[in-house]
Amino acid sequence: MKRESIIGYGILLLLVAGAIALEFGFPHQAQEAVLTPDVIEGSTQEEDIARVQQKLMQYPVARRIVQPAGFINTENGEPITIEDFIGEKVILLDIWTYSCINCQRTLPYLTAWDETYRDKGLLIIGIHTPEFAFEKDMDNVREAVSAAGIQYPVVLDNDRGTWTAYQNSYWPRKYLIDIDGFVVYDHIGEGAYEETEAKIQELLAERAAVLGERLELDLAEIGEVEPLDRLNPRTPELYFGAWRNDSVGNIEPESEGPVSATVPEELSGDTPYLSGSWDIAYEYALNLDAGARVVLPYRASKVFMVLAPSHEPVRARVLLDRQPIREEDAGEDVIFGDGDPYILIDRDDMYRIVETADGWGQHLFELVPDTPGLEVYTFTFG
Repeated sequence: MKRESIIGYGILLLLVAGAIALEFGFPHQAQEAVLTPDVIEGSTQEEDIARVQQKLMQYPVARRIVQPAGFINTENGEPITIEDFIGEKVILLDIWTYSCINCQRTLPYLTAWDETYRDKGLLIIGIHTPEFAFEKDMDNVREAVSAAGIQYPVVLDNDRGTWTAYQNSYWPRKYLIDIDGFVVYDHIGEGAYEETEAKIQELLAERAAVLGERLELDLAEIGEVEPLDRLNPRTPELYFGAWRNDSVGNIEPESEGPVSATVPEELSGDTPYLSGSWDIAYEYALNLDAGARVVLPYRASKVFMVLAPSHEPVRARVLLDRQPIREEDAGEDVIFGDGDPYILIDRDDMYRIVETADGWGQHLFELVPDTPGLEVYTFTFG
């Protein structure tokens, strides 16, 4: 029996090595991140060998966490690894970044799954891969994690090591890793929550069977979620930094440096414009004078902006259809009762600015900072 198990496991190692060699043609860094066979050990019983051999023909092997810059919600901030939990847990990796509205809308599901299935064998690991430089800041991420009620571990992927190892190109993205260390499911973007939860339950049932545990599962109770209008056309995400600002209507695209801009009389839909003096940086546009403005004809129900103060907090007035925004049309970050309605940009974050009472529509949005020093990154919509 002992000899048969050793021979069977030797064959398994060869199959794993072959699967890794053939898998996707990873670049060098991604190949190094692939979990080597010695961490897919577990039992050497014949049924386990047969199960893993079958999976080798179907699924890629999980990858390591690569070049982490820090850990949140781990004991004393100590590192965690994926390989430590193979053979013990079903692992859900969530690649996200905190100023992304698409990521934010998924968090109520993740936190509910964590609460419901943590004691059943599920481990969620958030891989926080920044889109912008300010999202690399540990304090910023820690504050966002706390505000979202996230209790599961979060890894700072500031150098995109894990993002690259998984050959990812999207926020958010979810990978489910089974008890044997295989990526058996992944989902790009929002949605498919029922499908994802069904797969979680399936993998937890498999885990219980492998470990000889009894398991009873109920569906998670999802808290308040933000609905997404999928029926009406929405203005796409828009960027202001030279990195990706080819949609701004009145400045030279992908060019850094100071500009003096004038908004034309005829405006094109879904096209942002700048007015006044601005300095175009790689990731953002920085206003250089008070009264400079951002103008956008858009189509959506909600308007969000990623903004940051360059140094001191900046107050910026909000206009909708050339009038100060009405309270019933304002997002939660708009402040009333102190002159014209405004937002106070005092943190590096995504701000909720418009949520029209009548829902979807076509409108003209304007943001007018009262002082210099506002970093404007993106528009996103709901």
